[in-house]
Amino acid sequence: MKRIAAAATAVLALVAGCGGGETAGAGPIMGPSDAPVTLRVLAGSELLDLEPVLTQAGEATDVRIQLEPIGTLDGAEAVASGAAETDHDAIWFSSNRYLALQPGAQARLGTAIDIMSSPVVLGLRRPVAERLGWVGRPVTWAEIAAAAGARQFTYGMTDPSASNSGFSAVVAVATALVGAGSALTLEQAESTVPALRDFFAAQTLAAGSSGFLQEAFVRRATGADPGTPVDGLINYESVLQGMNAAGTLPEPLELIRPADGVVTGEYPFTVLAAASPEARDAHRRLAEYLRTPDVQREIAERTHRQPAVPGVVPTPSGTAVELPFPAQADVVEALLTSYFDKLRRPSRTIYVLDTSGSMAGDERIGALQRSLAGLAGADPSLTGQFRRFRGREQVTLLPFNTTPESPQTFTVAEENPAPDRQRIADAGAALLPGGDTAIYDSLQAAFRIAEQQSAADPDRFTSIVLMTDGENTSGADIAAFRAFVGSRPAVPVFCVLFGESSVEEMEEVARLTGGRTFDARTAPLAEVFKEIRGYV
Repeated sequence: MKRIAAAATAVLALVAGCGGGETAGAGPIMGPSDAPVTLRVLAGSELLDLEPVLTQAGEATDVRIQLEPIGTLDGAEAVASGAAETDHDAIWFSSNRYLALQPGAQARLGTAIDIMSSPVVLGLRRPVAERLGWVGRPVTWAEIAAAAGARQFTYGMTDPSASNSGFSAVVAVATALVGAGSALTLEQAESTVPALRDFFAAQTLAAGSSGFLQEAFVRRATGADPGTPVDGLINYESVLQGMNAAGTLPEPLELIRPADGVVTGEYPFTVLAAASPEARDAHRRLAEYLRTPDVQREIAERTHRQPAVPGVVPTPSGTAVELPFPAQADVVEALLTSYFDKLRRPSRTIYVLDTSGSMAGDERIGALQRSLAGLAGADPSLTGQFRRFRGREQVTLLPFNTTPESPQTFTVAEENPAPDRQRIADAGAALLPGGDTAIYDSLQAAFRIAEQQSAADPDRFTSIVLMTDGENTSGADIAAFRAFVGSRPAVPVFCVLFGESSVEEMEEVARLTGGRTFDARTAPLAEVFKEIRGYV
């Protein structure tokens, strides 16, 4: 369960500051402190917006609720392997459909009760939707893909291996483009590659979570982050409606519900088969309370999700057709593999890696070497398959100590990526500790490398990952970097908090560049490196 806790810790770092319930260990705990039962729930991170409702539910049912956020594939893997049931009683993801395809998973699930729903749709800045002629008339995924292929708009989407909204988008677009009216087969999934390549060509913003995606979209739209504003988002309809309601966007989003269908999250609250009788009863009481009309209305008002109980609120106009979900796990996995290695805009990532003397030892340089090896293919887990170095990806390793060392750049082949991945792992294994810590000289060198590479090949996601275990002791300081980065093209820096690194300075670097920090002080470094893959 260490991996589940690590993933949850990272998500909680992102949502910290949302306010609300007590946090102890894995996730926030809601409900009366003297309740006789605590229901431990593995859940999608977006459900943290239910905290006020769940606090009231806990008081009404005398049940404490602990949510442990986790990504879609991490959660499915934990349930299917049996790891989830060792210290959880229930799961609550936006959908159980992918999970149900995993061998052995169905037998580990008990009663599932739908609580609410929200489809994954496209939200576009209203002037862009008007320019495309998409206001007030039905629009299909095929039209959206054609416009995306012609670069008539740009959009952001979450990583489908980390977040259900991105995952649902890949399935929905592929299914709709086939147009067969039935679940995708493997052959049909492969036939959609050209159209899907067009569709994903317009993606210019990536994120490992729905929350970071919407925040990054708003920051770019308002000028708070460097980088070109993005025209739209693919996300839950409820999230897009919430963004409009918040009033923080310069212009509202027009919601495009594709006429040929969507994939909807129905949020089944599911007790695990191995849960105790007390936990099963607590699950039943909570689910019954959450489906009462007043609570269903409150869920709709607070979260913009549709109630599961019919007739509680008026049905929205333009309700979309539901697309069939693939009936076989290998179809879904082929779609995801194709997305990462062939369809998605290729990425360019510069890893700025501290090899100073303080990195000596198996827990530091050894952990860094194992992290790179995991991304190069040594991690056999389901998520490891989708977060390794991708086909067409350009990877630069820039080790540093007293000064930046010579960078090594690798481009992973699309058709036979294994040899290039192995070369990256070998370069990581050759890293040796020694010397001082020149963080900002090295970051500046990374920006210059990014500029040179972007000039030669501009159509890539470009980002920098900074891993250091200490404070800056050589060369330029944070003030010099602050002045430097203000005049450079925008490149997000994702900083790994590790060892004795300065949290304040790492957070400033992330803020200045539109990136974020990841905490490897309380989670394994390899898990943090894997999580960052959702953002690069």
